[in-house]
Amino acid sequence: MKLYYFPASPNTRKAHAVALHLDVPLDLRFIDIQKGEQHSPEFLSLNPTGRTPVLQDGEVVLWESTAIMYYLASRTPNSLWPKQETIRADILRWQSWHLAHWYQPCQTMQFENFVKRLLNLGEPDPQVLQGATEAFHREAAVLNQHLEGRKFLVDNALTLADFSVASSLTYAIPGQFPLEGYPHIRAWSDRMDQLPAWQQTLPKG
Repeated sequence: MKLYYFPASPNTRKAHAVALHLDVPLDLRFIDIQKGEQHSPEFLSLNPTGRTPVLQDGEVVLWESTAIMYYLASRTPNSLWPKQETIRADILRWQSWHLAHWYQPCQTMQFENFVKRLLNLGEPDPQVLQGATEAFHREAAVLNQHLEGRKFLVDNALTLADFSVASSLTYAIPGQFPLEGYPHIRAWSDRMDQLPAWQQTLPKG
């Protein structure tokens, strides 16, 4: 299997980390987004949206990291994607919440506080940051309350849900995420940081 990836991307990170955790061998193909390689005809033939990651397994081509995670975890029995329907539904619930509510404020703060400075795109927009911060606090309160007394998001065991939700915290420090008032999120994030697969996919630099 080939994984076309940009390692600095949180979306790439969660898919790559799941493969590492499950010992699924991958042929990694680096796509240099900073050089525009995602817009090449070859890459667009795999993913017309021009985004990473993309998984190619023979004639199967998948884009969107959540779909890739499901595909990887469905290859063999494992605890990340258990057979019980109720647990799978709960995993999907948290992944849906992540995509609909958690990802956007995290991504916005990451861009305003970190990416702009990195790429010399100017100062953070205070109005944009205010909206993102308010949304972050609304969702962080829900996540923090859920994690009280739990080690992981679903069934008190590591699942795909944890990889999805934690991926948006990849740049929490340079993105200046206001996590001080959320001890259960920070404790859970620290547990994720101890996973070898999570450590191996931490963006360099």
